[in-house]
Amino acid sequence: MAGNEWINGYLEAILDSGAAAIEEQKPATVNLRERGHFNPTQYFVEEVVTGVDETDLHRTWIKVVATRNTRERSSRLENMCWRIWHLTRKKKQLEWEELQRLAKRRWEREQGRKDATEDLSEDLSEGEKGDALAELAQADTPTETPSKTFQRNFSNLEVWSDDKKEKKLYIVLISLHGLVRGEQMELGRDSDTGGQVKYVVELSRALAKMPGVYRVDLFTRQISSPEVDWSYGEPTEMLTAGSEDADGNDVGESSGAYIIRIPFGPRDKYLHKELLWPYIQEFVDGALAHILNMSKVLGEQIGGGQPVWPYVIHGHYADAGDSAALLSGALNVPMVLTGHSLGRNKLEQLLKQGRQSKEDINSTYKIMRRIEAEELSLDAAELVITSTKQEIEEQWGLYDGFDVKLEKVLRARARRGVNCHGRYMPRMVVIPPGMDFSNVVVQEDAPEVDGELATLVGSIDGSTPKAMPAIWSEVMRFLTNPHKPMILALSRPDPKKNITTLLKAFGECRPLRELANLTLIMGNRDDIDEMSGGNASVLITVLKLIDKYDLYGLVAYPKHHKQSDVPDIYRLAANTKGVFINPALVEPFGLTLIEAAAHGLPMVATKNGGPVDIQRALNNGLLVDPHDQLAIADALLKLVSEKNLWHECRKNGWKNIHLYSWPEHCRTYLTRVAACRMRHPHWQTDTPGDEIAAEESSLNDSLKDVQDMSLRLSVDGDKYSSLNGSLDPVAASAGAPELQDQVKRVLSRIKKPETNTKETEVGKLENVPSKYPILRRRRRLIVVALDCYDSKGVPEKSMAQTVQNIFKAARLDTQTAKVTGFALSTAMPISETLDFLKSAKIQVNDFDALICSSGSEVYYPGIHTEENGKLVPDPDYASHIAYRWGYDGLKKTICKLMNPEGEDSKGSSSPVKEDVKSSNAHCVAYFVNDPSKAKRVDDLRQKLRMRGLRCHPMYCRNSTRLQAVPLLASRAQALRYLFVRWRLNVANMFVLVGESGDTDYEELISGAHKTLIMKQVVQKGSEGLLRTTDLRNDIVPAESPLISSIKGGATADEIANALNVLSKASL
Repeated sequence: MAGNEWINGYLEAILDSGAAAIEEQKPATVNLRERGHFNPTQYFVEEVVTGVDETDLHRTWIKVVATRNTRERSSRLENMCWRIWHLTRKKKQLEWEELQRLAKRRWEREQGRKDATEDLSEDLSEGEKGDALAELAQADTPTETPSKTFQRNFSNLEVWSDDKKEKKLYIVLISLHGLVRGEQMELGRDSDTGGQVKYVVELSRALAKMPGVYRVDLFTRQISSPEVDWSYGEPTEMLTAGSEDADGNDVGESSGAYIIRIPFGPRDKYLHKELLWPYIQEFVDGALAHILNMSKVLGEQIGGGQPVWPYVIHGHYADAGDSAALLSGALNVPMVLTGHSLGRNKLEQLLKQGRQSKEDINSTYKIMRRIEAEELSLDAAELVITSTKQEIEEQWGLYDGFDVKLEKVLRARARRGVNCHGRYMPRMVVIPPGMDFSNVVVQEDAPEVDGELATLVGSIDGSTPKAMPAIWSEVMRFLTNPHKPMILALSRPDPKKNITTLLKAFGECRPLRELANLTLIMGNRDDIDEMSGGNASVLITVLKLIDKYDLYGLVAYPKHHKQSDVPDIYRLAANTKGVFINPALVEPFGLTLIEAAAHGLPMVATKNGGPVDIQRALNNGLLVDPHDQLAIADALLKLVSEKNLWHECRKNGWKNIHLYSWPEHCRTYLTRVAACRMRHPHWQTDTPGDEIAAEESSLNDSLKDVQDMSLRLSVDGDKYSSLNGSLDPVAASAGAPELQDQVKRVLSRIKKPETNTKETEVGKLENVPSKYPILRRRRRLIVVALDCYDSKGVPEKSMAQTVQNIFKAARLDTQTAKVTGFALSTAMPISETLDFLKSAKIQVNDFDALICSSGSEVYYPGIHTEENGKLVPDPDYASHIAYRWGYDGLKKTICKLMNPEGEDSKGSSSPVKEDVKSSNAHCVAYFVNDPSKAKRVDDLRQKLRMRGLRCHPMYCRNSTRLQAVPLLASRAQALRYLFVRWRLNVANMFVLVGESGDTDYEELISGAHKTLIMKQVVQKGSEGLLRTTDLRNDIVPAESPLISSIKGGATADEIANALNVLSKASL
């Protein structure tokens, strides 16, 4: 290091990181060589580089060592030192910020819990108050473990059994990302196609075989891209045919398990999960169309003519959870959530590494959108299924929407029948994933088992060996003595899987090397240089460690294996009396441990995460600290060398493995779901008093069947009928030739009723009085959702002229005008809406529907009126959105959160003041006196969640009003209600919005409907009060054929042309 005196200063700065010297641009020079035998080189490699954990620094150091030119070496070293110095400072800064954030969060959570329990105790008697405090204290006491709680509650449930055979359940599962198919799954192809794909496919199959389950649909994305196999473009794939009844008769043509692929996003591209977020609304609308059609089909088969709604909608991962929340809200059916891996936990881990800022992490992983989706999923979920207790305590506990202590208090109140005022926490239950053990042959220990490998490989007398699996040959070609016990590790070459520590433990333990071989199954690879940085780095390190410890002939690391080879790999390890190891730093569950146990392999596993529960259940191995290299070696040596222990662990694994079978998983799953609050649409779908309207509805349903049939029968990925194209009779009648031909071809196969022509029929329909809204007869719906308000929240004068031009545009074509309806979607209450229409000289009956108060009320002008002519809101919609709505508790809490302590919410000095005129039974409304002091929607929603309150808060009318509506209500969800309730075709909805609007404006833009953005119409919206981090690009597609725009001040002709162009658009 002679001539490199400058390095000593940097080393001193690193050693004293955080001291005053580090704040200087360049630390003072100190000669470390005078301190004895200090070796700067050794310090760099062993302390700084290793401690910082920056992978590419090691590569830089290797280049430095290989550099012969003194000046170049000096330059490289200086660069490396600066990088380490800055990284150290950055890590310390991030650690400090993290501590501050966690402290603030703990305080907010405690405050939220305190406020909730105080509010809840107000309506209790003195004795009950004592009980409530005791419950909270009990929740704080760690003596009662979650497992005991779960066991006690489970004992009170009716276990799902064969007696449920008379039930005919329809279950919907959702898993959006990755490549999903039933056979030859490409697991490990990318980070999106892994264990979750296998899990949901096997769960679908297993549920379909359970008594009482008629049909299971697994929804995923349809991908018609040359990048992937053609099978991912098939709209439907059967996983399991329906079972037979007790008499051996087929239970129905639609029974069984199916993969249903819904097109959303770019049809010709395979997108990773981080890029799917803007297209979630498209999926929801497509899935809703399928469910409506299937509910009708199942109703005819098993429902006695009444629709069969999904028993439950189960979302897997954040994207599917977000979708399931919207679907369950639109259909009013229970929702279940499985997180698989969680965004907040990933964010915490990435921040601790100190390599990226929060902004950089969000840019790469879309982590904030993912976390928001997980919070929304918690709002709607009846049940959250986890694999381990650790997931509940250490991962879901990070979320605003779940608090273990408050959940116990609310559950205790519910058991006693005490009102919770709308407060709710989802129920968390541990149900370990199931496994298919049908291909596993459990062998009793016998001498011939020990000799099986020798027989297969070849015996001493030179006899011909038996045929063996190809993967055995691939593994054994690495090994000098394949008869030795095999230590097997099976995982991706991910740094978190800790393979390098395992290799060091093996390489540095001579007794272990002499007794056993090590096999590393690290995914599939062709060229390390083409792999991602983290995976490539791990593989390079593995190869270097093998060379360093001279482990040639002792370690196998094949390049390729198929999914079907995995059982053979386990069997090979078991036949050599080997051990399976999972040394991951943290393992959320550990499915491979169960697979290994099923094949008779004892285990050594990390003590962090799911393996703790698995070991407790199976009792078939040892747990170790993944950071303790010596402990890993000792555990492996113990199991390999002590044959009695090995046999005991093997037998225990086989004896207890049934706990992780799919039938056991599904039985527990259905038992838990059956305990949820069952709900479904309650309105009557058949209307015998309105036969002509029913006939018209039947025609619309037939057109939906056209779309469904085209989806099922098409075999060419490029010719799949889209949701939009195949359901547009207006475009067909206007002369879209391809669509017209398609409709004619399918309708020609349908028996036509003997009625008059369509024009005569429409004319009759217009003149038939009905107690049902004429909306149900419409084939096209134009929704005006322009948020044009002045600084006082009063509608702008230009809004009236714009609405009139929209009416004129829709009526220019007399043919389509007859089947076109209108809806107004606004944040104004009904009284102000009627005043606005009156001042604009627009007849209220020109609208078929009025969606008022930010989606909390729906009106149908012409019907649902009192004797004095006053409009009455749709009672079905009111009951539909009442789920988890607590008006009084919400009103009191918002006042407390929005106003400084001690100020009256009615005072002029407070940021908000109650707006009694705009409030209704399902809307809490406030005037916003000072928008600069108002909390953003994301901040307000966070605080409400921490107090157990679930709702949709939003700012509207140019930031002059704050409104909170029920969880299932919003302007976007109100449109889906019209779709479900009146069978309106969402593909023929045209939503007209401005360039900005209320804070729920984003939800109205994307989806399967057509959106026309009218520029320069809305001068100012309320988006500034929406959220701290701008997520619009992760909610609204940057480009979509279904979204168009038109300049401000457009004439009726220009609007008509824009609508006509949009009507021909499809995904």
